[in-house]
Amino acid sequence: MTEPTPTRCASVAIIGRPNAGKSTLLNAILGEHLSIVTPKPQTTRKRVLGIHTTDATQLVFVDTPGVLKPRYRMQSAMMGYVSDTLAESDVICVVVDVTTVMEHDTVRDPLMETLIRPLVEKEHLPVILVLNKMDAVKQPQLVLPYMEEARHSGLYTRAIAVSAKSGREVDALVDLLAEFAPEGEFQYDPDSLSTLPQRFFVAELIREAIFHRYRDEIPYATDVQVIEFAEHSDAKWHITADITVERDTQKGILIGKGGEALKQIGIDAREKIEEFLEQPVFLELFVKVRSDWRNDRNQLANLGY
Repeated sequence: MTEPTPTRCASVAIIGRPNAGKSTLLNAILGEHLSIVTPKPQTTRKRVLGIHTTDATQLVFVDTPGVLKPRYRMQSAMMGYVSDTLAESDVICVVVDVTTVMEHDTVRDPLMETLIRPLVEKEHLPVILVLNKMDAVKQPQLVLPYMEEARHSGLYTRAIAVSAKSGREVDALVDLLAEFAPEGEFQYDPDSLSTLPQRFFVAELIREAIFHRYRDEIPYATDVQVIEFAEHSDAKWHITADITVERDTQKGILIGKGGEALKQIGIDAREKIEEFLEQPVFLELFVKVRSDWRNDRNQLANLGY
């Protein structure tokens, strides 16, 4: 009798600088809009878990906030998510913007290396360098020296060049990661895409709408909490959410004249939420001021940081 093929399972940390394309990569791997994506850096604030399962391999991806030097308590909490994810991972994916690498003419990043080196030297974890945004490179062969530099760095096990935006070489990356997955049983049901609750993704989609509509300070000074999430007798999901800001002036901007700005945020968010839930939605948004919440330990705890 033929022995069954052993299954493999790995937790894969996706880390990198802000705006390197980590969330776009996770969405490309899963084929779903799971992690919110905007052109602005520091969009991801918490860990987003996505599950990719084939017949023999399950890769549990964790998208993390962009690595930076914290300026607020909130950013310190975000970096805590990165450290916790690295400590729990079997494989590390370091995603870098290849145009930035070419601009600086090196794959070296001291802040990133500080995070990774102890795990390489003590835990011997495989680390894959993902040179992302190859769609922006007109001559792909120019990237080869940086892949060679990574190979000789003592930090990276392998390097691969991809475009998360176009999907180029994303399947090859998944196959590469599967090679490093240890033998073991699947952690989750093969049909699962994530273990996070739907209300988490609803809050994220509202925050994404704010990031797309506003520039500069407003997106970074806001947070979203879903207060009500229930199916009513009219067959619609009734969702109520609070948008937290730091100052009255920000509240005024978000609401707009006659409430038109907030109404537009709701229209943008509801379209995405209905697509995600595959159900009609009644969405009600409120704006609340919590002074300096990004630096207040108690308020951050209440907001789930």
